[in-house]
Amino acid sequence: MNTKEKNKKLHDTRPKKRHSGLIELIVKNGRRIEKLFALAVIISAFCACFVHVNYDLSEYLPDWAPAKKGLNVMEEEFGYPGTARVMVGPVTLYEAKAYKDRIADIDGVDMVMWADTTTDVYKANIFINYDDIQDYYKDNYAVMDIIFKEGDSSSLTKSAIGQMQKMTGDKGYFMGSAVQNKSLNETLTREISIAMAMGVVMIALVLCATTTSWFEPFLFLMIMGIAIIINMGTNLMIGTISFITFSVAAILQLAVAMDYSVFLLDSFTKEREKGDDPVTAITNALHKSIPSILASGATTIIGFLVLMLMRFSIGYDLGFVLAKGIVISLATVLFLMPSLLLRWGDRIKKTEHRSFMPSFHGLGILVHKVRYGVLTAIALLVIPAFIAQNMNSFTFGNGALGSSPGTRVYNDEQQINSRFGKSNLILAVVPNTNMVTEKNLTDTLKDLDYVRSATSLAGTLPEGIPETIIPKSITSLLHTKDYSRIMIYVKSSDESDFAFQCSDEITAIVNQYYPEGAYITGVIPSTQNIRSIITEDYNFVNILSILGVGLVVMVTFRSLIIPVIVLIPIEVAVFINFAIPYFTGEDILYLGYIIVSCLQLGATVDYSILMTNNYMDIKKKYPEKARAIKHTISKSALSILTSGTILTIVGYGLYFISSVSAIAGLGHLIGRGAFISVIMVLFLLPVLLTLADPVLMWEDGKRQKIIASHLAVIEKKKAFKANRIEKKKSLLEAEQSKAGNAEGGQRTKTDDKKQEQEEVKNNEK
Repeated sequence: MNTKEKNKKLHDTRPKKRHSGLIELIVKNGRRIEKLFALAVIISAFCACFVHVNYDLSEYLPDWAPAKKGLNVMEEEFGYPGTARVMVGPVTLYEAKAYKDRIADIDGVDMVMWADTTTDVYKANIFINYDDIQDYYKDNYAVMDIIFKEGDSSSLTKSAIGQMQKMTGDKGYFMGSAVQNKSLNETLTREISIAMAMGVVMIALVLCATTTSWFEPFLFLMIMGIAIIINMGTNLMIGTISFITFSVAAILQLAVAMDYSVFLLDSFTKEREKGDDPVTAITNALHKSIPSILASGATTIIGFLVLMLMRFSIGYDLGFVLAKGIVISLATVLFLMPSLLLRWGDRIKKTEHRSFMPSFHGLGILVHKVRYGVLTAIALLVIPAFIAQNMNSFTFGNGALGSSPGTRVYNDEQQINSRFGKSNLILAVVPNTNMVTEKNLTDTLKDLDYVRSATSLAGTLPEGIPETIIPKSITSLLHTKDYSRIMIYVKSSDESDFAFQCSDEITAIVNQYYPEGAYITGVIPSTQNIRSIITEDYNFVNILSILGVGLVVMVTFRSLIIPVIVLIPIEVAVFINFAIPYFTGEDILYLGYIIVSCLQLGATVDYSILMTNNYMDIKKKYPEKARAIKHTISKSALSILTSGTILTIVGYGLYFISSVSAIAGLGHLIGRGAFISVIMVLFLLPVLLTLADPVLMWEDGKRQKIIASHLAVIEKKKAFKANRIEKKKSLLEAEQSKAGNAEGGQRTKTDDKKQEQEEVKNNEK
């Protein structure tokens, strides 16, 4: 079976005893390791139930961001309420009032703002000016703004929305962040389960076609399943993960980390074919596999770790979980899989079948034949693609959580917006110092053309009525000891140039009345902050990921030119992947732009590394470049296509299954990016390798000389050490011999003296 063999020859030059102690520990303690992993899976499955999912992107703003400061103050003083917009119809004005009162009585609802706050709807029709209330009632439809007692994700809020939906029945239409959270909570788990099941089935089919045993796909999926469960359970250490992490982490871990188990099994199979017993075979397989598996994992981990350095901390959330998943996958493959191979090695052998894949020799001939055409086409495309990828229409905030067309949440939103226009809440939190100033500010805000309503306690209380006579349970909604809250509904979407212009103007007006201590927050200001922070994060993250992966490749190959060669096809693939939305007019989530850039680089650069390493090995056997590159493509194509197909299937699975725009868009970018990377590696990299061949061979020769010199130095040191030991041994023997002679001479003198004494005694007698 063909699979990733990158850096094998290079690492074989290292002493094989390097990992002997660890490998011996793994092989000898297989049963204990199995029990430890079984225990870890049980505990992790239990812990995974307590990991919470967050759907609010503003939660990941740094504490120094203006909108986050406002959120923190508001949450401390008033709580962080969830919001929704409800339309009821067709109803009469009086029926609408009845619905409003019933909704206000639902447990979990804090405030309902409707036409009756400014107009007496019980007056006779001739006395009601319907033009004054058309923002709340027209064409027999009424729309209400709901503020809940608790946050969007609260179970009390979800229960309140459920009761409202039941109460209004077919006449109810719902939108807003709380409604989106409830919908996401109900659909994401189901959709991700479907995507995961479909991914497993498709990956199993791919593995059955590309392996030579029916049991191998089961083993691979079992190993990855164990690693995924442990990764999900250990997320409890951070308590809460983002909805993006929850949606993509498991399925990406399955797709990206599959190669490690494939490589170890391939090495084990080759060792068994030599006639070794299973224990010896797995020991030798580990010796040969560990360096290459760790090098492959390092490039992917680097791509994810860089995300953790983003100031917009959802990058930390996703990067940590994905990097942790790769580390756990590596540990599962290197520690658990050897024991399972020893346990089930015979099953693999009994279920062997012939290979279903071609030799790919024809592909090598084709690639070599069109090499200059490919190089010319890429040279013409790369600059326009680079420019276009930076000119996309991006989304940044919670608007990305919106459901796709065809879902009830999407249809309800379109119905409400088409009748009453768009509406979004901006919150001003100002010092509670002067009721007159607060009322003047409220009146100024109400006069703005794009403001539907501005609600404050000072603006609501009738003139001359003191706050002290109002129950505290009512005033606490808008006043605390230190702060006042003003709720401003603006006629705009949550993310647009017009919305940001409105937010900036409102901020300027509030600062005129309250030069110090005022905060502006809400969805629109938060989205503004996300945009400014995340766009600055991109350049930093992108450059750092390229440098990190390049450093891993440089250390692995001990080369300066190879990192450049292997990165060019992947970066070109990234440019093309993100240029396509510009030409098709698609909006993409900027966060997805960053995530997929790092993921595509870290996960698919392995394809370039594999082909480059195979070329370096084959070139020693076939010095002619044309022949070497054809053999290289033939040898590498199956592994690259297998890995790339798995990642493509996973990405497009998310794209077609998820009804959440952000997740579907992310899946589309991942699937298309993996496919383009495969094409670039198979068609662009070979011509780059042949063009750079003189430099590669010069570096390889120099590297071999350095290795030979290094080995010679080691041999000299060994010889010198052995010589010293021999000399010491000789000196020790000489000293021992001298000491023995001296002792013998001493004994002779003693014997002579005794003999003389005996003679004297005899003479005396």
